[in-house]
Formats: sequence, C-alpha cells, structure tokens
Amino acid sequence: MRAQEYQNIQVSTPETGVALIRLNRPKALNALSNALMADVNAALSELAADTSIGAVVFTGNGPKAFAAGADIKEMQNQTFSDVYGGDMLSRWTKLYEFRKPTIAAVNGYALGGGCEMSLMCDIIYASPKAVFGLPEITLGVIPGAGGTQRLTRAIGKSRAMELILTGKTFSAQEAEKWGVVSKVVGDGEDEVVHEAVKTAAAIANKGRLAVLAAKESIKGADELSLSQGIQLEKRIFHSLFATPDQKEGMTAFVEKRKPKWAHESHL
Repeated sequence: MRAQEYQNIQVSTPETGVALIRLNRPKALNALSNALMADVNAALSELAADTSIGAVVFTGNGPKAFAAGADIKEMQNQTFSDVYGGDMLSRWTKLYEFRKPTIAAVNGYALGGGCEMSLMCDIIYASPKAVFGLPEITLGVIPGAGGTQRLTRAIGKSRAMELILTGKTFSAQEAEKWGVVSKVVGDGEDEVVHEAVKTAAAIANKGRLAVLAAKESIKGADELSLSQGIQLEKRIFHSLFATPDQKEGMTAFVEKRKPKWAHESHL
C-alpha cells in the first residue's frame, strides 16, 4: 500500500513503475460517489508527484462491475441551483488532465459515469463479459462527464446517437469492433488486469518525457485541426532534442544496445 490510505479505492504497485487503482465499492457495483472521486483525485495528485510511477491502471473491485455509474442516490434530490452552483462533475476532469498514461481494465459493467471514466483513460482493455453504456436518458438526464463528446469521437455520430438516445448497452466485442477498446482480453477479471498492468509496465519502461510528450500530442488530435495538430507534434518533436533521453536513445540505437533512460527527476 502507498503512503496514503483511502476509503473508497485501493492503490497498489503491481509492477515497477505501475500504479493500480481499484475502485472499491463492490456492494454498490463501484458506483462513483463524491467520496470515491475525491479519493481518485487525491491518488492522482500523489501519483503525479511520484517519480517512480510511469503509468496508471484503473479497474473495479469484483467481477460484476468496473463502475456501474455515478451514485444516483447522491444526485436524486439535487436541484439546478445545487448542481450548477456547486459545479457538479467538475472534479471528474482530473483523470483526463492527468499527464501520465492511464489504462482502464474493464471487468463487468461500465455504465454511465463508469463508461465515461473508461473513455477518459488513454487505453481501454475489456474482459469478454464487460458491458458498456450511457443510459442516462432513462433517468431523465444526459451524460455529463464527457460521454456525448468522447463516445461520438470514438464511434461516430450515428452510432453514438443510437446508443445515447435509447440508453442501450453494448458488449465488449462490439466495443472492440467499433474502436472503443483496444482489445478484449482473456475470460475474466484477473486476465484483463494482468494485461493492462503488462502494457503499463512496457510504457513505464520507456523514456518518461517522450511518453508524456506523445500523450500530449495524441490528445491534440481530438481537440485541434489537422494543421494545428501537426504543428503541435512538430514543436514537441523539436523540444525533445533538448532532453538527455533523446541523446541516450539515439546513441543506444547506433551502438546497438538497450537505452538507459534518465527518467528525469521531475517526472
């Protein structure tokens, strides 16, 4: 266990350079309560400052759910003044803004806020029994943590309209076919987490500055025009020539040996 203990999540280090965050409200299917999201944000702040960590894996505790959505009981009696004045869901942006790579290992249900949380991650792996969906329409609302935007970018307008306006769920196999997830892994919770940790370890073993830079550039593809994105990529590429890892990586290639990354101390 890391330096800080949390009430609603479990944080561990299953591999060198990798942190694993388990959403830990199994009796509530890991519903994303305010307290749980506060724990997630606190853990992300800790991990952002931890120079030993190069990538983070998210999963749910138990085989039934990654996260079955936001905690409806907390929202049920809220008014417009409450949610607008209190800027509800504002604390959910920290995951998307987190600079180190993140992987969602989805086991069971990823619905509503749980689906949105997985979409905020950089890579998604799913178990064969994973189920995704944005069923907020059945509650008289719409997705509020980026679901209408990120799912549409992932699968296109027509399919996103169908799923969000009907509240229909979709399977792991459909998610893979449509490009929502990178791949469907194994036949249970342990396999998908193991594969996600394995990939996270491979990422953490790369030069940390280049990894951060690549993530920033890829995210730009969602938010910028093509010409702006290419300009961003070029400038980031140029900037990496000021780093020790660029010198080490290219020298190691020429000398036909494995690079010894510096993992700069501020990462």
